[in-house]
Amino acid sequence: MKFTTRFSTQRLALGGILLASLALVGSISAPMPAAAQDSPSTKGEVISADFGIPQVRFTNEQVRSVWTDYKLSPSPAATDGEWCRRVFLDIIGRIPSVDEANAFINDKDANKKLKLVNSLLNDDKYIEEYARNWTTNWTNILIGRAGGTEDNTLTSREGMQKYLRDSFARNKPYDTMVTELVTATGTNSPGAPNFNGAVNFLTMKLEEDGAQATAQTARIFLGKQVQCTQCHNHPFNEWKQRKFWEFNAFFRQTKALRTFVAGTRDVASVELINQDFAGEGGNPEEAELYYELRNGLMKVAYPVFIDDTEISKSGYLSDVNRRNELAKLIVNSPEMDQAIVNRMWAHFLGYGFTKPIDDTGPHNPPSHPALLEYLGKEFRANSFNLKELIRWITLSEAYGLSSRGTPGNKLDDPLLGESPKFTHFYLRQLRAEELYESLLVATQAHKTRGSYEEQEKAKREWLGQFVVAFGTDELDEATTFNGTIPQALMMFNGDLIKQATSIDKGSFLAQVASSPMRPAEKINYLFMAAVQRKPTSYELDVANKLLAARKSDAAAALQDMWWAVLNSNEFIMNH
Repeated sequence: MKFTTRFSTQRLALGGILLASLALVGSISAPMPAAAQDSPSTKGEVISADFGIPQVRFTNEQVRSVWTDYKLSPSPAATDGEWCRRVFLDIIGRIPSVDEANAFINDKDANKKLKLVNSLLNDDKYIEEYARNWTTNWTNILIGRAGGTEDNTLTSREGMQKYLRDSFARNKPYDTMVTELVTATGTNSPGAPNFNGAVNFLTMKLEEDGAQATAQTARIFLGKQVQCTQCHNHPFNEWKQRKFWEFNAFFRQTKALRTFVAGTRDVASVELINQDFAGEGGNPEEAELYYELRNGLMKVAYPVFIDDTEISKSGYLSDVNRRNELAKLIVNSPEMDQAIVNRMWAHFLGYGFTKPIDDTGPHNPPSHPALLEYLGKEFRANSFNLKELIRWITLSEAYGLSSRGTPGNKLDDPLLGESPKFTHFYLRQLRAEELYESLLVATQAHKTRGSYEEQEKAKREWLGQFVVAFGTDELDEATTFNGTIPQALMMFNGDLIKQATSIDKGSFLAQVASSPMRPAEKINYLFMAAVQRKPTSYELDVANKLLAARKSDAAAALQDMWWAVLNSNEFIMNH
C-alpha cells in the first residue's frame, strides 16, 4: 500500500486494498477493480444555490468569474455522503456517525445543507465538539503542536486550551479574542492565582526583546511575515527593518515572571505583567529602542503600527499601555479582517487566496482580491462572528464540488504552482487530530470516553509520536503525519488501529459480527461508518470472497475488511 499526499482525482476505490487483505487469508485472485462509482441516485449535480444568503451569492459569483476568465469548468457537485463527511470534518473535526450520515443523505429538504451547517454550529449536542475542534486548531496556530510540552516550558498548553475552549463554546467575537490574546496579563496555569489562559500566547515569545512576539503577532493576526526583517530589509516585500522594530516597540512594557517549584529551578507557573519601560537610552518619557543596520549604523525606533500610525513615545504605563494600543490598531485594521478570512478559507478549501496564507501584500497578490476584500468587510459588519464566516464558506458552491477533476479543469492544480481556481475540492490528508477523532467515531469508541481532560491526555500521547519540533526562530515544527513511514506503520500496526479492529468480546467489530444484520448489511454498515457511502457491487463481491476464504468466520472476515478500509486513502483523506 502506498501513502501519498498527491492523489488521482478519480474515486479512490477500495477494491485493490481489499484484495491486499485477501492475500492475508488465501490465494484468491481477482482482476483489479475499476474506479468505484456512485450510484445514479447519489451522483451530484452542480447547483449554484445561495440559500438566500448574500455573502454566499457574492462568493459564488466571484469564484465563477475566475472560472470564466480562465475558461475552466467546475466538477459536478459532491455526493451527499462526501459533502456530509467533509463538513463534519471541517467544522467539528471528525467524520459523521452512521446515523448522522444516513440522516443527512435521506433528508429530502432542499435546504438540508443549510440545516446541517446550522446544526453543527449551533446545536447544543455539537457545542463541545465544535469548541474542541477549534481549540485544537488555534492552539496549534498560537503555540504550535509541541507548545507547552518542551522541557521547563513557559507555556501551559492546558491553560491555552482552557481559554480557547471557553471562547469558542461562547462564540466569542474574533476581535475580542485578538484583543485578549494581545493584551493579556495574569498567570498561565489553571488553578494558579490570577489565572488567565490567554497569556500563553506570549509567555514564551518575549525572549530576545520580544522578537517572537513581534513576528508571530504580525503573522497570525495581520498576515504579515516579518521575522527576517529583524536583521535586514525584506528582499521581496515592502517590510523594512525599521518597521520590525517599530512593531517590536509595542511589546517593551511586557515581562514574563517565573515562579519556581520550591527548592528547584523547575518552572511552576509564569505571570505576564506590564511595567514601565525606561527605554534603552534611559529616558522613559521618550522610551526608545535601538537596532543595528547591516552596515553597523545604529537607528532608533518608537512604537509605530504597520500603517504608520504612531502612538505616544512614553514608556510610562500611566501615559500609554502599548499593548492595549496595539490591540486597538490591529482590530481596526482591514488587514486583520482579510487575514482571518484567508486563514478560514484555507481551512475549508485546502488553499487560501494567497500562498502562504500568512504572507500577504503587494508582493503576493491574492487569487480572488475582490472576494477577499468583500468577505473581510462582511465579517467586520457581522460583528466578527466566526460562525457566520464558516457558514458562508461551507455553503458556497466551491466547497460543495466533487474532488474528482474533469477535462475542463485539469489545469487547476495548485501543486504545480498555479493559483487555486477552486473548480473542484482539493484532496487533502486528514490532520492527525481529525484522524484520531474519526477513528474513535467510526468504531463508536467515542461513546465510552472519559472526561475532557482524560480525552485530551490520551490524544496528546497518541499525537506525540508524530510531532517534531525544530525550534527555529520562526517557531517551525514538522509532523511525520504526512504519508511517511511512521504514519504508515501506525495505521498498519499501531495500538489505536489494533483497538479499532479488535474482535474481542464487546468490541465494535464483535458487535457488528454478532448482530442480526445480513452479511451484506454488515458490510454496508462498515463502509458507511468509515467512508460514508455504500460499497460498490465490486467491493461487495470482494468482501463475499473474503468471507468465503475465512470459511464463514464472519468476525475474522470483517476484521480483515475493516482493517483494509481504515487503511485506504478514502478514509485518511478529506475529499
